[in-house]
Amino acid sequence: MIESLVMSPRFATFLMASVILAITPGPGVIYVLTRTLSQGRGAGLASVCGIALGNLANAAVAALGLALVIAASASAFTAVKFLGAAYLVFLGVRALRARPTAEPDDAPRPPSSLGRLFRAAFLVALLNPKTALFFAALLPQFIHPSAAPFAQTFFLGCVFVVIAFGTDTIYVFVAAALATTIRLRSRWHPYGRFVSAATFMGLGVYAALASPRMVK
Repeated sequence: MIESLVMSPRFATFLMASVILAITPGPGVIYVLTRTLSQGRGAGLASVCGIALGNLANAAVAALGLALVIAASASAFTAVKFLGAAYLVFLGVRALRARPTAEPDDAPRPPSSLGRLFRAAFLVALLNPKTALFFAALLPQFIHPSAAPFAQTFFLGCVFVVIAFGTDTIYVFVAAALATTIRLRSRWHPYGRFVSAATFMGLGVYAALASPRMVK
């Protein structure tokens, strides 16, 4: 079923949305930028790895919960899909109304061990309930409920985590290379919330209107 999932038009939509959401500056990006600019590239990369592992754990939890819901009944799965669509629209509205994210602090800090930085980032991502809610809202919109729901949802969660890992890593290398000249109050930063808002709202509308049958 994974092969059919990858070949479906919905997977292309999922990839596009994932890339947009991953590259849009948000709390995760701000976190890794802060670590990079204050403690160096190694600290930033350790933080990226910790966040990725924490997000992967949240994706697994969300996938297991969705699998149990789907096993319960088709009606429950439909309810989850529409609740997820509503939550995505809510995230879009909140992103649109939110104040610009606090800027990273680039003041030098004492170096920390990479292991400690990794653990801190892992816990930050793992203990953020909004991450699991995000996965629970997003992933059901792109799966076929009649075939291996856990495998499909966990696969999609892994794809999203890999994409976010890649974009966060790029942010780290760019920030490290430009650490002496970068200005954190860049002109593009305040507009990131508009990109996030449009993406979340678009996904919510897409999820609400899409046919429940996946194109095979």
